[in-house]
Amino acid sequence: MATKVYIVYYSTYGHVEKLAEQIKKGAQSVEGVEAKLWQVPETLSEEVLGKLGAPPKSDVPVITPGELAEADGLLFGFPTRYGTMAAQFKAFIDSTGSQWRTQELAGKPAGLFYSTGSQGGGQETTPLTAITQLVHHGMIFVPIGYTFGAGMFEMEKVRGGSPYGAGTYAGDGSRQPSELELDLAFHQGKYFAGISKKLKGTA
Repeated sequence: MATKVYIVYYSTYGHVEKLAEQIKKGAQSVEGVEAKLWQVPETLSEEVLGKLGAPPKSDVPVITPGELAEADGLLFGFPTRYGTMAAQFKAFIDSTGSQWRTQELAGKPAGLFYSTGSQGGGQETTPLTAITQLVHHGMIFVPIGYTFGAGMFEMEKVRGGSPYGAGTYAGDGSRQPSELELDLAFHQGKYFAGISKKLKGTA
């Protein structure tokens, strides 16, 4: 039976979604792994989103808390807001009380990826503070560490991401994920899928 990896994200302007798409490609490059993209529910009104200049949402399905348990591994992605996950994603996590009470997500591997507005804007604090959500569910945090090799030590190019997971810098919103950032996202998907597959095989 295939190992199911769910990539669950919130994206306002599309930066996190681009990372999610690359992560999916990386995960699917592992034999025996099925990867699926999911969005969390939007909490802002269309009027507010319009004022923010946010583009229309893609047709990626919206996940419910109960569907999380179907996955063998979960990757969560979100933009940062003052150094922590965006309120939309936090609202979704807050809605998983039933899963927390039953601990049905306990033991599942989980990874994180993210987008920030600036180089000092939370590339490490955002995933670091998100780990508390995983801990309460008893999930196994899977960081990428320095498995990306030389790309983790790149000093000549601006690169989002950290040992915690893939990341990108959005700037004022006009900057899109770079080739190096997308390569890191692909690597995370492949690396995480391999670990999820191994863990499922030993379950």
